[in-house]
Amino acid sequence: MAIRTVVWGENIHENTNAVVRGIYPEGMHTTIANALNTDPAISAITATLQEPEHGLSEARLAEIDVLTWWGHKDHGAVSDVVVERVAKRVWEGMGLLVLHSGHFSKIFKRLMGTPCALKWREAGERERLWTINPRHPIAAGIGEHFELENEEMYGEQFSVPEPLETVFISWFQGGEVFRSGLTWRRGAGNIFYFRPGHETYPTYHDATVQKVLINGVKWAYNPEGALTGITDAPNVPVEKALEPIVERGPKLHHAGEAGYR
Repeated sequence: MAIRTVVWGENIHENTNAVVRGIYPEGMHTTIANALNTDPAISAITATLQEPEHGLSEARLAEIDVLTWWGHKDHGAVSDVVVERVAKRVWEGMGLLVLHSGHFSKIFKRLMGTPCALKWREAGERERLWTINPRHPIAAGIGEHFELENEEMYGEQFSVPEPLETVFISWFQGGEVFRSGLTWRRGAGNIFYFRPGHETYPTYHDATVQKVLINGVKWAYNPEGALTGITDAPNVPVEKALEPIVERGPKLHHAGEAGYR
């Protein structure tokens, strides 16, 4: 069965900025989904900020294997309820790809637990991405390096937790460098952050970028299914202890009572 993927897009600048609309007339989310769908192992559909529940209802999330996330202008408009819903699914095993300015999204900061801040400059400069982990599945079919003629600069320090793996590092024309392809695991879920994707440049039309995204979805996919009990905190009664024990001492909770959260 194909990897069920939802490409989430903020979908604001495509509707308010003529330059972005000219590059992505159907929205960046559609361009990304179309690229993913060129691989028969992936079945991608889209969701946007403007849809009810941002297109991420509990029922829909339950059927998703991998979610990609692009946001920029209005991270704050994303419902906290939806953010917690997505985080729970990642902990259970849903893969997550966070793209470009999604580093400041609520869901990425929720899962990283850090500011996720960085330096930046919007000057259309050349970006050279170096593959520093060539044996990683996300780097499959990608050369030693590839270039994007025009991109927004992101520079270190990138205030995220130490990654599980670093796959790509970027160099920019102005001299800065940036860890532009990073992975983490949260609960049972695989997370991949991929830096390129400023909306005023045709980055998601680039064949190599599209190949990285396809690889990223395949890497993030967890074929084991949802680990639905990962957020449970059961109160185990004395009589169900693996070894016989006698209850002693004072206690806060009654039998079967849930713990404090």
